[in-house]
Amino acid sequence: IFLNLGFVVVEALYGWQAGSLALLADAGHNLSDVAGLILAWGAALAGRLAPTRHRTYGWQRASILAALANAVLLLVALGALAVAAFQRLQAPEPVAGWTVIVVAAIGVLINGVTAALFMAGSKDDLNIRGAFLHMAGDALVSLGVVAAGVLYLRYGWGWLDPAVSLAIAAVIVVGSWGLFRQSLHLAFDGVPDGIDLVDVHTWLAGLPGVKDVHDLHIWALGTSDTALSAHLVMPGGHPGDAFLADVAQGLEQRFGIHHPTLQIELDGMDDGCPRPAALG
Repeated sequence: IFLNLGFVVVEALYGWQAGSLALLADAGHNLSDVAGLILAWGAALAGRLAPTRHRTYGWQRASILAALANAVLLLVALGALAVAAFQRLQAPEPVAGWTVIVVAAIGVLINGVTAALFMAGSKDDLNIRGAFLHMAGDALVSLGVVAAGVLYLRYGWGWLDPAVSLAIAAVIVVGSWGLFRQSLHLAFDGVPDGIDLVDVHTWLAGLPGVKDVHDLHIWALGTSDTALSAHLVMPGGHPGDAFLADVAQGLEQRFGIHHPTLQIELDGMDDGCPRPAALG
């Protein structure tokens, strides 16, 4: 956070002196990255808070909300960048090419190192993935600014600085849209990506002694923890704790579901909960 905040100040100062919209836009984008890192950090800390009698799951959902806020913040920042770039395209201005190249190259290094710190955890945790995409996207922006500076020195194209800004913004929007979609999906208790509700239902229904499965729900407690609740109709009687332990282990190993809650019924109890269309 402090590394990137310091670079924002440097980049904004030199961007103003060099007359480079790309540098100023990148500084604004970097500032949104700092906010994104603060969100991700705060959510990670909140997720570790112990459950209370008022919040029985603790604050795990903070990581989902942080990922959603991170995606929205990134899209808003890129929208502002696009507006400024369109305005500059209509009235191109001279740019101090070497200043742009040197400062943007430093940005590539700083953002690349920061993104690398999040790379390992970005596959399993949406919150960390949001931070990783934010920083990797900014490294891409800085790299594009370096290229724009080199071409400007070579050909003197005044329109290149804002044009490159627009092109990079479009690339990052495409890349970050998945983060926005997935975090919004989880915020409304959607089934996490990578888990097929039908597959889970089929596996549960195929367990020994299970006649039917209903009231099956799968949702994300946080960006790295998934919960399930289901009613298993077992006319032969309660199968015992060993059966429940085996099911819990199977759900974790097969589907990555860490927090299952199962209700055993001797004869199906209709509580009015509608069955998902995918299950018929």
